[in-house]
Amino acid sequence: MARILVVEDDPGQLEVRKLILEQAGYDVVTANDASSAIENLPGCQLVLMDYRIPTTEEGMRLIRAASGKARIVVLSGAQPDVPLPVDEFVTKPYSSRKLLEVIAKLFLLLFFLPLLRAETFRVLKPSEVVAELSLRAPGTDWAETGHEAALATVVVDEHPQQQIMLYGGAEPFPYNVFLGTLSAGEHRVDVRGDGVRLVQAKFHEDASDVVANAPVLFARANTIARYTDIPLIVYCERLSENGDPFLQYTVIFSNEDGGTSTRALMARWGRTTDIEYVYRAFLAADGRHVHRATIQANNHKELEFRGKLDGSHPLLMPITDNNMIGEADTPTPIRYQIAPILVDLTGHSREEVMDQHLFAYRVMAKELKREGKLRPFGTVDGEKVSDPINYLYFEMKLTNSEASVATLVRLKGDARWYSSHLGHADFAIRTWRRNSAESPKGFVRTTVELPPGTKADQIAEIGFECLVLDKAADSACGVEAVTKAFLLDRDYAPGPNIWTLTAPVEIRAGAIWTSALR
Repeated sequence: MARILVVEDDPGQLEVRKLILEQAGYDVVTANDASSAIENLPGCQLVLMDYRIPTTEEGMRLIRAASGKARIVVLSGAQPDVPLPVDEFVTKPYSSRKLLEVIAKLFLLLFFLPLLRAETFRVLKPSEVVAELSLRAPGTDWAETGHEAALATVVVDEHPQQQIMLYGGAEPFPYNVFLGTLSAGEHRVDVRGDGVRLVQAKFHEDASDVVANAPVLFARANTIARYTDIPLIVYCERLSENGDPFLQYTVIFSNEDGGTSTRALMARWGRTTDIEYVYRAFLAADGRHVHRATIQANNHKELEFRGKLDGSHPLLMPITDNNMIGEADTPTPIRYQIAPILVDLTGHSREEVMDQHLFAYRVMAKELKREGKLRPFGTVDGEKVSDPINYLYFEMKLTNSEASVATLVRLKGDARWYSSHLGHADFAIRTWRRNSAESPKGFVRTTVELPPGTKADQIAEIGFECLVLDKAADSACGVEAVTKAFLLDRDYAPGPNIWTLTAPVEIRAGAIWTSALR
């Protein structure tokens, strides 16, 4: 986590600045005079200081001590008579947003490590450019504490632009990012970062509205240096609302630190990643320009987006532990520009995007291991789950109902049934959902934990149970279809589809329906 030394002789101002910076995700050390500041300087990357602490002589003593060791931002009510050897000079009064923007910019420069390799390319006309960067970080493993990943900074034409978290580990892995609109002519991209290796770079111009309106995502403040809840995939759908077409951008995060328990995630959603739509861009009559936009804010409320744009790209940031979105008025130092993938989820759940990008399950499993959220098969240990490789994954289409559906599996030669809801009615899938983005057209996912090493040919029967609450005692459950059921292989990639259901079935409250596998 980036560490800032805040120096101020006014106790009230010192506490306010400390609170603002901590809420933005920084580690803060404080001092009220030059001597104590110099003692606390080691390990700090930036000094935020009043020019007079309490005298200008003391201020200059601290500046001389910090020069070459940390970035320096000076706050003062007036410009000094002579230029100061500092990185930024902020004149009072100033807004918290302005101060955080200055600090974020300087921390971007701190990522400016030795050049790995430069790539040049030519743009024929002003256009959006997407880069496919094959990167590796030897010695890293997303599952290992202290060796999770390296952070690369992408530098475009000598300007640090964005970061890439190398969750792919030691082997070459493709990271697709958008570079924004570049002018016609030759451009240079550098990739910098401690422990980062650039294997190959490819660039292409992209004139689509999908890339033009893709969101810039700043890291959630409390995830910096914690290697959790990072954005893995950004995908886009072309949808409409009352005839009004819009682009919906959704992010698949590696985890969910808050909101739904890990056990409930596996039972109700069939994964422990977090999938949230973040931005909707409603298109004007010309089909390209955006006439209004919304974000999914706290408590899953859809709000009008009135924040900043970088060109046509909205600046967004998760603000809750379940990755609800806010406008990035006070950005963190890590900025992601993940190139969006255009998808059509007709006939599938949102998790289909994970199926198409196999690494998502692997990163999910590694993060569960590192965060201590795994337990042995068949045991109960709080909200921990079994290794994701021990589950059978289902994609189903359910009829909208107040009732809930649980999935059941029986193995050959075994009289026991294994269930998705683990005996907890609230873990069953209630087919009525908060909004259509969560369950597009009734498609859902769930999982059933099976003994380690279970093979597809060992499954004897699959069934469904209809569960109801008191207020929905007369409701029935409808399973319209099961589009796929699969196990993960040893690399955590989805295996072949082993069972489908094409004829709808209705299950009355309290009943169980089963089907034998041939």
